Amino acid sequence: MEFFRQTNIDFLGKKWYFLALTMTLFVIGMAALAYYHGPRLGIDFTGGTMVDVKFSQPAPISKIRAGLSKIGLGASTIQPVGYSGGKEVLISVSLKHLTKSGLETGRRDIEQALYSVLGKPAGKADINNVSVPQLTGFLMQKDPNGWAGSGDPKAEAEYQALATAMLNQRDRVWGGLAPSLGAFSQVPGVTPAVLQDLRVGYYISPFYINSVNIVGPEVGAQLRGQAVKAVLLALLGMLVYIAFRFEWIYGVAAVVAVFHDVLITLGMFALFRITMDLTVIAAFLTLVGYSMNDTIVVFDRVRENLKIMRRDKLSDIVNRSINQTLSRTVLTSGLTFLSVLSLLALGGQVLRGFSFAMTFGILVGTYSSIAVAAPMMVAYIDWRNRRQRPLRAMATAKTGRTQGEKVARGR
Repeated sequence: MEFFRQTNIDFLGKKWYFLALTMTLFVIGMAALAYYHGPRLGIDFTGGTMVDVKFSQPAPISKIRAGLSKIGLGASTIQPVGYSGGKEVLISVSLKHLTKSGLETGRRDIEQALYSVLGKPAGKADINNVSVPQLTGFLMQKDPNGWAGSGDPKAEAEYQALATAMLNQRDRVWGGLAPSLGAFSQVPGVTPAVLQDLRVGYYISPFYINSVNIVGPEVGAQLRGQAVKAVLLALLGMLVYIAFRFEWIYGVAAVVAVFHDVLITLGMFALFRITMDLTVIAAFLTLVGYSMNDTIVVFDRVRENLKIMRRDKLSDIVNRSINQTLSRTVLTSGLTFLSVLSLLALGGQVLRGFSFAMTFGILVGTYSSIAVAAPMMVAYIDWRNRRQRPLRAMATAKTGRTQGEKVARGR
């Protein structure tokens, strides 16, 4: 299947337009990185606590921020999650706003701040945020089914199984937010006595803490260093491979094009203030491989055409090679682009960084294979040939003079 047949676009003739676009994107990206002092790093790299909270109604972000400010966490980041209608948010507290020992208490502090602004009845626990051990301990203490009072040695195990079934109903069926305490009657084993004790000891809050991520400072620094090392090693390995398979200038041009992709994409992250985490690093490594693959396809066709079009100019050979691979490039890049674009639109907040890196990276990666790597390779080879031409002329002239002298001496 081909979208384009026998195209004859002069890509190298438009190299100055490509250079202007590249420089514009590069300057914008670098200015954003300088202005914001680098991209926004997530908890994975800075260390801190990130809590994912679901609400039964749209989250009262202003009230939450006020509650966090009261406990000294006013600088926390509160981000709506995906297309939840504002009912789910990520609350992130970076390491600089917490002590090392405070990392473990970050969840508790955020939870208490939510209770302070949303209200909590005195003497009651929250059924939406209770754990299995806590609910098991409550049931053992109240003993609504009389298992502990009868001396049953399996009483604790039976209450633990009941607590597990109740919280599985809450999390898997109701999404973490119980509609009412009476609704637990749907769970097998929940008797009227259990419900009566639940109403005495528990209430239903309007939120549920879905997940908690805690990263220490040492781990964050180590992950940051390993992420940079992974990208650099990938580039080095590809440089060696392409230099071995083609010629060293091909490898240099391909790696420069990938550096171009990574730096511009990084600048866009800073410009749009998108948080970088480990999933984004995975996207960058994918982008490196994807862009390099596109460049190798073009260079491989150039090598084939060099054997066929020996008398043609190098720029004409490269132009023809790009046109011959254009249909393949549009098909593969276009299909991948549509896939990651849908992920960007529908993937939600958690995958936003990954999907943005892939979506923008595929565009800039495909562009650089045509507009950066190929022109750079041609420019260097043309410069090298111009430099060597006078040397060859001098060598030819010297050879001619030597042969003339031999003829003059009768040899």
